[in-house]
Amino acid sequence: MSRQYTLQRAPRSTSIHVDYAAELNEQQLAAVTAPPGPILVIAGAGSGKTRTLTYRVAYLLENGIDPQNILLLTFTNKAAREMLNRVANLLPVDAGGLWGGTFHSVGNRILRRHGTALGYSSGFSIMDREDQKDLIDTVVASAGIDPKEIRFPKGDVLAEIFSFVVNTEKPLEELLAEKFPYFLPLLDKIHDVHERYEKKKKATNSMDFDDLLQKTLSMFQQHERIAEFYRRKFQFILVDEYQDTNKIQADLVDLLARDHRNVMAVGDDAQSIYSWRGANFQNILEFPKRYPDAEVFKIEMNYRSVPEILDVANAAIAANVQQFRKHLSATRDSKALKPALVALNNSAEQAQFVAQRILELRDENVELNEIAVLYRAHYHAVELQLELSRRGIPYQITSGIRFFEQAHIKDVTSFIRFVANPRDEVAFNRMVKLLPGIGNRTAENLWQAWATALTGAMDNFGERLLAMNVPAKAKKMWPQLAHTLDEIAPGGEPNPPSEMITSIVEAIYDDYAKVNFANYELRREDLDQLAVFARQFNDVHEFLSQLALISNVDAEATPVQTNEKEAVNLSTVHQAKGLEFHTVFVIWLTDGMFPSSRSLNTRDALEEERRLFYVAITRARDELYLTYPHMRLVGGYGDAFQRPSRFLQEIPNELVEDWQVKRG
Repeated sequence: MSRQYTLQRAPRSTSIHVDYAAELNEQQLAAVTAPPGPILVIAGAGSGKTRTLTYRVAYLLENGIDPQNILLLTFTNKAAREMLNRVANLLPVDAGGLWGGTFHSVGNRILRRHGTALGYSSGFSIMDREDQKDLIDTVVASAGIDPKEIRFPKGDVLAEIFSFVVNTEKPLEELLAEKFPYFLPLLDKIHDVHERYEKKKKATNSMDFDDLLQKTLSMFQQHERIAEFYRRKFQFILVDEYQDTNKIQADLVDLLARDHRNVMAVGDDAQSIYSWRGANFQNILEFPKRYPDAEVFKIEMNYRSVPEILDVANAAIAANVQQFRKHLSATRDSKALKPALVALNNSAEQAQFVAQRILELRDENVELNEIAVLYRAHYHAVELQLELSRRGIPYQITSGIRFFEQAHIKDVTSFIRFVANPRDEVAFNRMVKLLPGIGNRTAENLWQAWATALTGAMDNFGERLLAMNVPAKAKKMWPQLAHTLDEIAPGGEPNPPSEMITSIVEAIYDDYAKVNFANYELRREDLDQLAVFARQFNDVHEFLSQLALISNVDAEATPVQTNEKEAVNLSTVHQAKGLEFHTVFVIWLTDGMFPSSRSLNTRDALEEERRLFYVAITRARDELYLTYPHMRLVGGYGDAFQRPSRFLQEIPNELVEDWQVKRG
């Protein structure tokens, strides 16, 4: 029978001791100084989550825990560095042995040391998404699959599918049924490609980004000796933004903490908004079930927003059933200014209101970079971008590429540009390259043939296209292109822009988008809204001129982000998480827009939308404007009455000020 014998560490002598009671509020102090064991810290928006984690690390070090026995997991390496730098400023100790970083960076370190257990050498390559796509395309070709014969998903989309399989730990068939149902008929072929891809990575001593998690977990499960080494090494595990972890990340933490159970998970269930990229809300919700002896601490003192905004935030999240109930309390004084609820006649008036109020705020000495307009989806800001451009108000889009500069928008408008101007070489090349088997060189040759034959008035696109000699690979789709161009411009005369967009998407682009974009549904939604937006233009040249105007004015009005900060921030709520602003406008608060139409069918999806609304509200420090239009253009139906968002109806009337907007 063996005897357990514990080596006691010599007490550390430090010349400085942190006065935790003076540095932290009562709620933070309770979490920071909690005894060992499983701990869940529910840290409300603006409550000092990072401060709590930082001081917990300092507290462990000051109480004799060796840095090399601490693992700090964050969602960016920068966040880990900042926390460790703060710890170094608090305590005169060398925390260099502490492992801090992202799940992926920690997985990389472990696999570099022990990857041979899985048949990888320590010098394995880590592929980026472009490398991954190229390798998958190679595997598809070696599997004898001809993407020109069947609409098989491109390498980018397959990479996304395989990533979801890893991070959600769902079988391929279940994942396809849930997120990519149009690929279910190809299940066997996709499964075959996945197996070949795994073998190819092994043969080339390469890993993709998801392997850094999956292979680490697999190694721990297959090699108990290695798992035991790291369980002993990491005696205290701290996890930041726990609400954003996916299934495999939670499994890794649980496996490492199996014996000592010293896990501190810090996060805010009310800000769990990333299920669409694999985050698992149940991880934080069910932490007390997986760790029945866990202590749960709530940090509810908010240092960011005025009380009036927090009252609205608390009311906004109250209807969610699945949550750790908490009540954000303000440390700031009241401004006696309630959040504004603003109903407008239509989307154009909504844009005018926001633009005018932004100019007034600037006159009130609120800097433009301290103002944000937040929305549920990228296309919600289309009218606003036009209005800001017209008024010369500089803005920067923190949610990605400007709406009209996105690939799928430019792809579809290339058809319209071409029928409006058959001499537009750029539009022609972009359009034909959407067809299978046509690359840059083939497109150039086709253009030369088109331009040479382009004489006289254009009265029939299809007839001229069908007379051209096209490569064998493109022959199957070429007649479809010819037919579509005749449909959108009969007799050479372009139809109204909105009708053209609908025809192009249904005839050609929808199938293309499914196999080329992992976020097909969002892009299809953008295109549907582009058709709605285009209904205000009967003339194709006016429509194209407006698109060119906004793109070029954007380029002039939008500052270089690194040098010039004086610009309004336009952002989806997802991209704005973690940021804060003096003034926030949340626009398009109607049912079907925010919450999105896709979320209205299930309680889980609707609750995530409500959490998203809560995140939007809690970005504001001083002023908050909640706006919605009564009417909205709907494709093919004209103006349709909009119901205010159900989230607005859940906020008591006395918490907001109703603004009645009239035209001067």
